[in-house]
Amino acid sequence: MEMVNRPRRLRSCDTVRRLCRETRMSPDSFIYPIFVEEGLSGKTPIESLPGQYHWGLDCLCEAVKECLDAGVRSCILFGLPLHKDSVGTSAWVENGIIQEAIRTIKAAYPDFYVITDVCMCEYTDHGHCGALCGHTVDNDATLELLAKVAVSHARAGADMVAPSDMMDGRVGYIRDALDEKGFKDVPIMAYSAKYASAFYGPFRAAAGSAPSFGDRRGYQMDMHNRREALYETELDIEEGADIIMVKPALSYLDIIRDCREAFDKPLCAYSVSGEYAMIKAAAAAGLIDEYRVMCESAVSIFRAGAGMLISYYAKELAGAVRKGDIG
Repeated sequence: MEMVNRPRRLRSCDTVRRLCRETRMSPDSFIYPIFVEEGLSGKTPIESLPGQYHWGLDCLCEAVKECLDAGVRSCILFGLPLHKDSVGTSAWVENGIIQEAIRTIKAAYPDFYVITDVCMCEYTDHGHCGALCGHTVDNDATLELLAKVAVSHARAGADMVAPSDMMDGRVGYIRDALDEKGFKDVPIMAYSAKYASAFYGPFRAAAGSAPSFGDRRGYQMDMHNRREALYETELDIEEGADIIMVKPALSYLDIIRDCREAFDKPLCAYSVSGEYAMIKAAAAAGLIDEYRVMCESAVSIFRAGAGMLISYYAKELAGAVRKGDIG
């Protein structure tokens, strides 16, 4: 048969397939979430996230070393405090769990890049992401608290702060607070398009951050909305976001693509706890090849347009890149 165009020529062996890949990633593309628990000695498995741990300060550097050994050079920290109250005071105190975790990491691994989640849900006794007015989160009062948290993280040595609360105006408010306190060079990674998702369940169990009443649909985005994500992201960029984020990832690949096409800012995606837990559960049941599904899922996120990925599989994905199975 006479054919000029035979696409299979470029699939004929592994070398040419790698040569012609359109989607590229490296171990530097991955950010690993680390849960640090105040008062904990050692580490304890997280039941809702198989293979993940709560880390005490005394062994936190073990988690960092595992990242570095895998080629992952950055993390995002989540804290579990001993004390919770209505306004999340433990989130910004000088000796808070995240502040101490930053200092612990930086003392041992000064070049390891530490991003901190800036939110109130793990620190409030009601589990919502800010100060309450009745049964509603008070947007403007919460901005004051978030600014305190971000400044306290920067003062402790955080390399980047990542507000995940979805309050209106929080990026600009945090930027002003950081600049005023002399932290002009600390970037902001904004959770710009963060949806009110059912995929967060395992994280909320791990972080002890489930709301004690109601839900978060009053501030996180409606899953039906696509154009609104661009509006939210544009506002964050106007307020000074250095990196934008879409969360979750797999059910919102269209949003990742939209943001990639609309904005020139670096774009992060968060492959959330539910995505990870589903792969783990299906693999444990013998229904899928965990490694291959992990790789395929990550490639789909980068193919959609993400330039970096927060993932509980970060270390394993970095290994897959090094082996040439992805990237």
